[in-house]
Amino acid sequence: MRLRVAVFVAAIAVGACQPAAPTRLGSPSRAPGPSVETSPSVEPALTGGPAAALTIYGAASLKGALEQLKTSYETGHPGATLTISTDSSATLRTQIEQGAPADVFLSADISNPKKLVDRGLADGDQVAFAGNLLTIVVPTANPAKIATPGDLAQKGVKIVAAGDEVPITTYAMQVIDLLAELPGYPVGFAASYAANVVSKEDNVKAVIAKIELGEGDAGIVYATDAIASTKVQAIEIPAQANIPATYAGVVVKASKNVAAAHAFLTWMTGGEAQLILKQLGFIAPQT
Repeated sequence: MRLRVAVFVAAIAVGACQPAAPTRLGSPSRAPGPSVETSPSVEPALTGGPAAALTIYGAASLKGALEQLKTSYETGHPGATLTISTDSSATLRTQIEQGAPADVFLSADISNPKKLVDRGLADGDQVAFAGNLLTIVVPTANPAKIATPGDLAQKGVKIVAAGDEVPITTYAMQVIDLLAELPGYPVGFAASYAANVVSKEDNVKAVIAKIELGEGDAGIVYATDAIASTKVQAIEIPAQANIPATYAGVVVKASKNVAAAHAFLTWMTGGEAQLILKQLGFIAPQT
């Protein structure tokens, strides 16, 4: 099943994840389908830009990607150094609001960067740079014998979720609501799912860690998390119920290296960074 998710995501990525000019987001009505405005500027250069020390706050689901992106960026920009800090997007946004010394914030959604923009804490608009899909993960042994998304509502299934403000939770609940509307799903599916949640973790990486350890029967995570793990099986979510997550970033207004921060965020939308993200299973941001 992990292979099915990898192939599914890769197939979308090949067609959708092409280098593009930065996509600057407007005021979206809902997370899965943001309204966007494409910048008229040309495609960002892959090299050059101010070299400086930058602190990048990134969503937990970007942890592995940011490690590779850091190496690539520093190699192509002599003198630049990146310090990476990852956690739930909501937690990182709160830390920035409280004065944490971040230069760039890369979120797993558009709502958290938008809050910084609205509160005057960002320099410029948010920029969409990646997308992701969702999947269900179970331990390799699959003790609860979960075979389809409908099994998440079975009595006694232990579901590991994330906190209410974590982006994966927002996406997951939309998936559950869409599944509940599909033929063959029982009345009260969403309520039964909610009743099966046994823990709410700080971020999506903590969710998948618990599933890997067998401390829960199932969880909804990003497809890239499932692809990166060798200790889980993936249960595919039907396309008509899946929610494409949009990742967006902003430059923090309090940054002491605003020009360099903008250069990095622009680089994230260019070919070099997009190739790395595609190879890890991310897709183009949904517009």
